[in-house]
Amino acid sequence: MELESLLPRVTKPARYTNGEWNAAHKDPAGVRARFALVYPDAYEVGMSHLGLQVLYHVLNSHPDYLAERAFAPWPDMEQQLRARGLTLTSLESRTPLRDFDAIGITLPYELTYSNVLNILDLAGIPVRAADRGADDPLVIGGGPGAVNPEPMADFFDAILIGEGEEAILEIAEAAAEDDRDAALARLGEIPGVYVPASYEASFAGAGPLGSVTPRNGAPAHIVRRIITDLDQAPFPTHQIVPFLDTVHSRVTLEIMRGCARGCRFCQAGATCRPRRERSVATLLRQAEEAVAATGYDEISLLAFTSVDHREIEELAAELVARFGSRGIGIALPSMRVDAFSVSLANTIQQVRKSGLTFAPEAATPRLRSVIGKPMTEDELFAAADAAFSSGWARFKLYFMIGLPTETDEDVAAIADLVQRLVAFGRGALGSRAGRLRIAVSIGAFVPKPHTPFQWVGQDSRDSLNHKQHILQRGLRGRAIKLSWTDADVSALEAAISRGDRRLGRAIEGAWRLGATFDAWGEHVDFSRWERAFREADLHLEDYANRTLGVNDSLAWDHISCGPEKDALRAEAEQALGRGEA
Repeated sequence: MELESLLPRVTKPARYTNGEWNAAHKDPAGVRARFALVYPDAYEVGMSHLGLQVLYHVLNSHPDYLAERAFAPWPDMEQQLRARGLTLTSLESRTPLRDFDAIGITLPYELTYSNVLNILDLAGIPVRAADRGADDPLVIGGGPGAVNPEPMADFFDAILIGEGEEAILEIAEAAAEDDRDAALARLGEIPGVYVPASYEASFAGAGPLGSVTPRNGAPAHIVRRIITDLDQAPFPTHQIVPFLDTVHSRVTLEIMRGCARGCRFCQAGATCRPRRERSVATLLRQAEEAVAATGYDEISLLAFTSVDHREIEELAAELVARFGSRGIGIALPSMRVDAFSVSLANTIQQVRKSGLTFAPEAATPRLRSVIGKPMTEDELFAAADAAFSSGWARFKLYFMIGLPTETDEDVAAIADLVQRLVAFGRGALGSRAGRLRIAVSIGAFVPKPHTPFQWVGQDSRDSLNHKQHILQRGLRGRAIKLSWTDADVSALEAAISRGDRRLGRAIEGAWRLGATFDAWGEHVDFSRWERAFREADLHLEDYANRTLGVNDSLAWDHISCGPEKDALRAEAEQALGRGEA
C-alpha cells in the first residue's frame, strides 16, 4: 500500500502502522454503523487518553457497531499525505475517514482545536458543518472541551455534553440511519446532545456576552449525561498496547470520578460532580484482567485525587499483596498535600518509587482561601517530612500565577516557600542532601466556564511575564528546576475557553494560516493567532482578559453541566470578598 512507502520518510512510523495488541478488527459488512474515533493530537498522546479506549471498547463490544481510530498526523506525515494527494485513513483497516458513518472527535484541550480542522480537511470532509452534504459522515464532538461548545459549534454536526459511555450507543443508533437529515434529527432528540444548527447565537458586544436560543423545538438547555453507578459502567480491561512509548505506558485503572473539593478555578471538578467510586472488588477484578491482557508492569490509579477514594487503604493493601510479588508497580498520579498521601504512596510503591507530585497552587493562606484550596503550610511541610523520611529526595510542585486578587507579594511567597522547603529538605536528608531536587511548575490561571471564576478576566500577558520574572529571580539553585507556561499560550487558551460562536472564525483563520499542534511549544506560532483574530475582527483580550458581570448573559449559559449559575455567583462573590479583606 502507498502508506507503507511513506513510513521511512517520517518520524515514529509506529504511529501509523496498526496491528497493536488488543486492537479490534471487525467486518464492516456485519455492522449497522461505522465510527472513526479521532483524537486531535499525536498518536502517543491520544493512546494515553482513557476516554478514547472506553468508547472504542463500548462500540466494538456491540454486534451492530464498529469503531476504528485515527490521530492527528505529525507535520512530516501531513506533508507526505498532501504531496501525494492522499486522505487521512483509520488505523485498523486504512479506510478513508470520509467513508465512515460518523466521526467522533474528542475535544480534550483548547489548543488542539486547530488540529480538529486539519484532520477534517485531510480526510476530505468540509470543515464547516453547513457545507457538508448527504454523502458526508456525521461529525460529532465530545470531551472536556465540549462544556463550552460555542467556539467549535460551526464545525460539528452534533456535540455530546457529558460522559460518553452514557450516551454512545444512543448516538450510534442515530448514526445508523440511512438519511443524514434523519440522523441529525434523531441526534437532536437524544438528551445531552447539542446540535448547533438548531440554535441561534446572538451577541451583546465584545467578548462572550450574548445568548444561544433554540429553534424548531430544540431544548432550551442541554443537560450533561452522567454515569450514576461507576461500578456498572463499561470499562476496557483489554486496553490497546502500542508499539511505541506513549505518554502513559501502563494499565490505567479509573478508581473514582468527580471531586468533592470544590477548588474555584477547577473546571473538571465543577463539571464532573458528584463524586462516584468503583468498589474494591470491581477494581481488583479489572486490575487482574487488564494485567493479564496487556502485560504492563505498572497500574496507575486514575482519579482527580486518588487518595480521596473512601476505600483507598484497603485497595492499596490488596493491590500490593496481589501484584507486588510479580514485579508490578502501582502509581498514584494525583495526591493530596498531606502526610497520609505520602504514607500511602510509600506503602503502595514497594516495587518501584515513582515521583511525588503536590499542587499547593498558591503560597499564601489568604490566596488559598480565595481559590478554595484546602491546604495549610504545615500540611505541606508534614508531607515533605514524610517524603524525605521515606526515601524520596525528588518531587514536583504545581503553582499558579495570575489568580484572582493575587499580588506581587503572593507571587514572591511561592519562591520563599520553595526555598524554605529546599532548606528543610537538606536538613532532613543529611548526607543525601545532594540528591534533593524539587521541580516547580508554574501555570497561569485560565478562567473557565462553569466555575466560580468564569467571570474573572485573566491577567494581561505583561502582568504574567512580570510575575514569571519574579519567580525566575527567586527560584534559583541546584536543587530547583523551574518551568512555566508561556504567557501568550495561556492567553490563547483563555480566549478560546471563554469563546462564543464568533471565535470559530479566528480558529479557522489561524488554521488556514498554518496553525496546528498549538499545544506543542515547538509548533505554536502566536503571531498566526494574532493575525487570525484581526482578520476575524475580534480582539483576543475581549475574551481572555475582560472581567464580566456576574449577572451578564454568557455564551455558554445554555449548557448545563455543573453547579447552577446562582451557586457559582455566590461562590465568586464569597471568594472575591475574601480577596478584598
